[in-house]
Amino acid sequence: MRNPLSDVVVGLKPSGIRKFFDIVSEMPDAISLGVGEPDFDTPWHICDEGIYSLEKGKTFYTSNSGLLELRKEICKWYKEKYNCVYAPEKECLITVGGSEGIDLALRALINPGDEVIIPEPSYVSYVPCTRLAGGKPVIIDLKNENRFKLTAEELEAAVTDKTKVLILSYPNNPTGAVMSKEDLIPIAKIAIEKDIIVISDEIYSELTYGEEGHFSIAALPGMAERTIIINGFSKAYAMTGWRLGYALAPKMIAEQMTKIHQFAIMCAPTTSQYAAINAIKEGDKDIAKMRESYDSRRKFLLRQFEIMGLPCFEPEGAFYVFPCIKEFNMSSEQFCTELLKQKKLAVVPGSAFGESGEGFVRISYAYSIDELREAISRIEDFIKDLR
Repeated sequence: MRNPLSDVVVGLKPSGIRKFFDIVSEMPDAISLGVGEPDFDTPWHICDEGIYSLEKGKTFYTSNSGLLELRKEICKWYKEKYNCVYAPEKECLITVGGSEGIDLALRALINPGDEVIIPEPSYVSYVPCTRLAGGKPVIIDLKNENRFKLTAEELEAAVTDKTKVLILSYPNNPTGAVMSKEDLIPIAKIAIEKDIIVISDEIYSELTYGEEGHFSIAALPGMAERTIIINGFSKAYAMTGWRLGYALAPKMIAEQMTKIHQFAIMCAPTTSQYAAINAIKEGDKDIAKMRESYDSRRKFLLRQFEIMGLPCFEPEGAFYVFPCIKEFNMSSEQFCTELLKQKKLAVVPGSAFGESGEGFVRISYAYSIDELREAISRIEDFIKDLR
């Protein structure tokens, strides 16, 4: 039999994160700080709304785009919070998590050979989804000295006549970096001048620390018509297993994304959509409570890194820290492998998020403070031995 497999799919590397999770699953006394998932339960009032929808027999397909009531609430929320204006009827699509939204956006936009600029370190799905859509990933290696923010100079240097899309991911996974309005203005200027579509992954928008909060590039003049916002309920509302996200996009693009979604998925889970209506209406206090807890854990880890002399810039969003381990003359994968083997603590190699992540490790603080204290003790013992 001839080879039945797609060359593109075979050529994709598996996620660099899963290897460590598989090992940890077989080590009962190991601690894992690798999962990017809230440690909170979904707030009960959200669960209750999902249960109520089941009791009322609301178990049928919704429209392909999702419940109109939910889309209206999302568009209202984005306008009030971030001054981004999208029409719920034609410019909002409910997806199966934010990851489906990223895939749909790239497949709707990319023709074979189109270039997609991806600043790294970044979420592991961007490069594979670009390749699956027939596009060419163009990587910008972000720098620690710039706090892992994309600069206008870096973007300008990466643009060619084949550039079609820029993926922005702020607050960032894995670094926790954010970009302010002032940071985004020159990026938007280039996007407009060079006619680039921006996919803005804002899944961690509500986990932004400090008084300024999150700012969306779509709120800048001339950007709503060329920006696809990807967001969802997983991180902000502790709803990862509900698998619900959404995309806000100009009508022309949203229609094509919906077409792909229609054939591949039909619609997002109905129960999750009813629960999400309650989440977006009633969940602000839950977000604030969880954000406050994450913030205290973030500050705890940064203090401990300072005490042990492990360099780490201060992340201002998400629930990750990205300390530098270059002093130990080990690759990030070697460091993580030895840490797991010797101290039974799992963190993620920075290289899993792109070559510019080499020399760093990602540590999630979506864990209890007791687990973090024990983890810090193990890291401190480990690096003492290395030094």
